[in-house]
Amino acid sequence: MRRHELSDAEWELVQPLLPRPVLGRPRLDDRTVLNGIVWKFRTGVAWRDVPERYGSWASLHTRFRRWASDGTFERMLRAAQAQADEAGDIEWLVSVDSTVVRAHQHAAGARKGGLQSPAIGRSRGGLTSKIHLACDGSGRPLAFVLTGGNTNDCTQFTAVMDAIRVPRIGPGRPRTRPDHVLGDKGYSSKAIRTWLRCRGISHTIPERKDQIANRARRGSLGGRPPAFARDVYKRRNVVERCFNRLKQWRGIATRYDKTAQSYQAAVTLASLLMWA
Repeated sequence: MRRHELSDAEWELVQPLLPRPVLGRPRLDDRTVLNGIVWKFRTGVAWRDVPERYGSWASLHTRFRRWASDGTFERMLRAAQAQADEAGDIEWLVSVDSTVVRAHQHAAGARKGGLQSPAIGRSRGGLTSKIHLACDGSGRPLAFVLTGGNTNDCTQFTAVMDAIRVPRIGPGRPRTRPDHVLGDKGYSSKAIRTWLRCRGISHTIPERKDQIANRARRGSLGGRPPAFARDVYKRRNVVERCFNRLKQWRGIATRYDKTAQSYQAAVTLASLLMWA
């Protein structure tokens, strides 16, 4: 195994999840192609600079784009999560947070007017994207949403939670409801707390200073403060460690892809390998 390639454990996870080849000309070896794709995003180089030992860069790019557009990476991630859930390996203490990713100048200039937004926003730091993510108690991604970097965290909370769908192996609906949700002060809003309460999901989210001051100013009309378990909140650091592992991939820490579909597929692939 060369540096930046799939480990044996990662290949053992991925191999049975790969789509079966259709009739026609035999395609390139799946492990070689995946090694090339993983090497490209872990190093952050351009497609044309991928070493020839992985085959033609055009073939690698074509395979990646095909699997990104037909949802192959997403299905593989769901299958890996289903296997872990079947084995009782998922701790449903879900932490939610977001991270900003600087978009390189090569990421700009995507064709406008498509059905999918490019998920690039302009802020004080320039062009950025933002990954809104929910992970399990072990810091493995359950779901994420991609937006422009100037999007507020709390506006995407329900979208991230709705994206959690861990299929069952066998009959039954996918699991979508965590046992408990952890979030920072950016998710402290009445709408989010009401949304969680209506679904019977307990949560630990600290209040902002202005919310505490407003409640104190109103006196008895301000109501009781929301419950806050400090010991449970300490476990929210797993989502920070999850982002740290994702950003070890240089092609994810800095976005070079013009389309949101390609960048989302890269984040999905990195998330998949974290389940190995």
